[in-house]
Amino acid sequence: MKPKPSMMPLIGLLFVFNIENVSDEKREEIIVSKNINIDSELSELFDVLLKPEFLRYPPGAQDKYIEVISYYLEAGDSFDDLFEDMDTYFDQEIYDQRHFMEVLLNCLRCYQLESVSES
Repeated sequence: MKPKPSMMPLIGLLFVFNIENVSDEKREEIIVSKNINIDSELSELFDVLLKPEFLRYPPGAQDKYIEVISYYLEAGDSFDDLFEDMDTYFDQEIYDQRHFMEVLLNCLRCYQLESVSES
């Protein structure tokens, strides 16, 4: 049985949405303009703010993010530990943290496939 992975890498990945991140009015406006509880808007937000950063990571790091999210989703665990200490620019509360992470996982997998096909 594999040991339970740490959620710490995910905190770094989602730091772009954190109010402790360097102030960037344009980024803040993008974040508050999206309803994070609507899949299409959440995906757009990830595309604009996470995709460029994610694609800069080496393939092993990309795999790690995908593996950690997959582990917690498959285990049925909540993501309370991840979100409870994170203050974000989101205008709405995340209604379903697991669903939020499912959308994120799908986006990360797509980004990874795009980067492989472009290579």
